[in-house]
Amino acid sequence: MDFLKPRLIPMTRRRKIYEGKAKTLYEGPEPGTLIQFFKDDATAFNAKKHEIIDGKGVLNNRISEYIFNNLNAIGVPTHFIRRLNMREQLIREVEIIPLEVVVRNVAAGSLSTKLGIEEGTQLPRSIIEFYYKKDELNDPMVSEEHITAFGWATPQEIDDIMALAIRVNDFLSGLFLGVGIRLIDFKIECGRLWEGDMMRIVVADEISPDSCRLWDVKSNDKMDKDRFRKDMGGLVEAYTEVARRLGIMKDDEPVRTSGPKLVQ
Repeated sequence: MDFLKPRLIPMTRRRKIYEGKAKTLYEGPEPGTLIQFFKDDATAFNAKKHEIIDGKGVLNNRISEYIFNNLNAIGVPTHFIRRLNMREQLIREVEIIPLEVVVRNVAAGSLSTKLGIEEGTQLPRSIIEFYYKKDELNDPMVSEEHITAFGWATPQEIDDIMALAIRVNDFLSGLFLGVGIRLIDFKIECGRLWEGDMMRIVVADEISPDSCRLWDVKSNDKMDKDRFRKDMGGLVEAYTEVARRLGIMKDDEPVRTSGPKLVQ
């Protein structure tokens, strides 16, 4: 089946597969595909803080599309097939590994708080951390020993995940630095993509200012979800600036916040 062939996907009643804090997954048009819908919900501290910010989902959809397209182009396997419209992507169905993989280049957030390192300090080398995806437990940090002991991933899968994380970090660091943005840290999720009897680990979920810490190189202005976490305001403006610097949006292009209305 040619997933890349353009086809009209009518906005009819769909079967909801999963609803998360920022995205909803629906049954796709072909076996092995899903439709990922980007919501305007902004959450922090495991949804203890929640707000609807008009236009956020549209921006995250376009930025994530741009990044995943480029990752696919350089041979980093992902679940992404193509963007369908302002709020939706067609993706491959994967078996999500219940881990958040965080790559840190600069001290910020919980690393600064827990270890007493001044925010903005360049780390001696990039650090990869794993967090168990469990909202009710506040996504605790776990070790490779935990991961293998509880069967969340095998040692080989951990190696594959870390290799992907390093490649994504190398790509994103160069991409953002080229447009005057410093990549502080970011989070990815990975999944098992089954193709017949063969399985491979791919990058899944999204990569956007929701899942990255991005600072302006010159001013250190935050251009990510910390603007929401810390009540700084200007989240849509910051995400729009990221999109414009990456060439996704023109300087005079407004953010279109309306989109397809899903029939629930």
